[in-house]
Amino acid sequence: MRNRTLELTVGLFIIAGVLALLVLALRVSGLTLSTPGDTYKVYAHFDNVSGLSPRARVTVAGVTVGQVTSIRFDTNRYTGRVEMAIRGDVDTLPADSTASILTAGLLGEKYIGISVGGDDLMLAEGDEIFDTQSALVLEELIGRFLLSTVSKDD
Repeated sequence: MRNRTLELTVGLFIIAGVLALLVLALRVSGLTLSTPGDTYKVYAHFDNVSGLSPRARVTVAGVTVGQVTSIRFDTNRYTGRVEMAIRGDVDTLPADSTASILTAGLLGEKYIGISVGGDDLMLAEGDEIFDTQSALVLEELIGRFLLSTVSKDD
């Protein structure tokens, strides 16, 4: 009887561990089991969307207010066109807000941070954020640093 209790305890512990790993994997990947409620779509064009992916967070003041739903190449502007779904209860974003691609954490997860503007008009369904800042690419920074170091030595 004692052996059976030990086996049941170990089995429950393993099941709890597997469930914990599943929850962790869902949290890290950005997937959710719930469906988003009322949202509205907002668009932004970036010169470089390097590392940004669909389902990435959209934040205002560090608070998640939406997610990236799609990223496409705009053949007319030759830029990356990012579609964002913003929660319906966040309906007071000024039209002159700024969207930036930012990096979070050591793993370099990319997300969009919106800096609030001061316009009286608010963003609505289908509007575009015109003031954008593209992703910071580490390779470009290293290249610029090395090039400036070589130029100083001459």
